[in-house]
Amino acid sequence: MRGRPGRGGLLAYAVLYLAFLYLPVLFLPLFSFNNSVFIAFPLSGFTTQWYRDMLGDSAMLHALGNSLEVAAVTALLATVLGLLAAKALTRYRVPGGGALLAFSSLPLFIPDIVLGISLLILLNLAAIPLSLLTVAAGHVLICVPFAITVLMSRFEGFDKSLEEASLDLGESGWMTFWRVTFPLALPGIVSSLLLTFIVSFDEFLIAYFLSGNEVTLPIYIWGQLRFPDRLPAVLALGAVILVSTALLVVFAEWVRGFGLKDRHRMVGA
Repeated sequence: MRGRPGRGGLLAYAVLYLAFLYLPVLFLPLFSFNNSVFIAFPLSGFTTQWYRDMLGDSAMLHALGNSLEVAAVTALLATVLGLLAAKALTRYRVPGGGALLAFSSLPLFIPDIVLGISLLILLNLAAIPLSLLTVAAGHVLICVPFAITVLMSRFEGFDKSLEEASLDLGESGWMTFWRVTFPLALPGIVSSLLLTFIVSFDEFLIAYFLSGNEVTLPIYIWGQLRFPDRLPAVLALGAVILVSTALLVVFAEWVRGFGLKDRHRMVGA
């Protein structure tokens, strides 16, 4: 019986790859419970003091609130724009549709620092003051391509006869969208909302240029790195965000998979 000599190598590669990806991240919750302000081994003991400090840091919680507001507005606007674009590109023969799709994806390939400086110059020329709204506008720019990608994958393979049947039975275009298209596209919409929310929540460079005096959480954390005694509370908040983000990603994948199962069931019916 012949062995499979490559299997062990592939398994070792997979383990090393996953360790490279996730091992550094696991240090965050580990040191958030360490009873020392210094990030070093050996660990000094177990404590939850840094989590109590985190809850008592009003500036940090304010920055967290700013990030949540910006991410929520960004996710909503990017998903609405992505939904309209995805439906138009998959349902109708749009002249130059391929070029429009490529052009809309361009922010994904422009470095964020270049995009941030460009938007800052534009806002200064237009005399628009920097605020959380300008941060949200910048984040919408980079999140719309993600929303279009997620929603186009949902609309692809969508049975057009369902919409045509609804229109033939006398429903208006809006009611057809609301009663037929929206429920079937809902898993993709939820995935888009969650994905764009996470992208906006974690973004640093564009927010750094466009936030003005209202800092978001990544900018606040960056500023706290200069003060070693405040770092443990930042680690505690980072651990909370890490767990919350992981749960959101798992939920988004579950919703996306749920939608795909529904589509396969409809195709097989």
